[in-house]
Amino acid sequence: MLKNTKTIIFDLDGTLLNTLDDIHLSINYALKKFGYEEHSINETRNFVGSGIQKAIERAIPKVTDISELQLITECFKTYYKDNMYAHTKPYDGIIDMLKILKQKGYKTAVLSNKYDIAVKSLVKRYFENFIDISIGESETIRRKPQIDGINKIITELNTDIKSSIFIGDSEIDIQTAKNADIPCISVLWGFKTKEFLIQNGAEYIAEKPSDIVKIINTCFI
Repeated sequence: MLKNTKTIIFDLDGTLLNTLDDIHLSINYALKKFGYEEHSINETRNFVGSGIQKAIERAIPKVTDISELQLITECFKTYYKDNMYAHTKPYDGIIDMLKILKQKGYKTAVLSNKYDIAVKSLVKRYFENFIDISIGESETIRRKPQIDGINKIITELNTDIKSSIFIGDSEIDIQTAKNADIPCISVLWGFKTKEFLIQNGAEYIAEKPSDIVKIINTCFI
């Protein structure tokens, strides 16, 4: 059992923000522009989690032309930049949960596989008063489950990785926490099912945002 928790690191998509509709529309826009078949929102749900280029690759697995994949990815980014606030919103209860954590004095961060500029823009818009630092994929930060982002967060916040917890909605988040040797709380309102998360090693499960506070109070103080 972890004691003296100081830092709580959140995934973004599927954990703090319901971004699926805007990601889905943006992927389909890019695919259609390049002549590829569009996908259902449930298919998109299974594509995301490992960065947008990987999502595009999963959407058109027969395409092996790397330059075309990059063009489609850039098309997505351009469209998404202008439309990423259209349907996106925090999940119910997220703001109240973050308020409680900040009142208790925790340092808070976001680490996402979304590209860095979009992560920072979304966090600033929705969580500016509740998140101390946000990091996405970039040339210097590899995607989760690599722990580059966690290490940067720990350095920037001048805290200790041994007093940190990761919170996310996917198997990637569970593996990231494992790689960093820290606990992970898995949430059920995101993009993956409870059964899938348990199969992939979930130990602590939150059915609603307020459960995060309860689990921290019960297991990590």
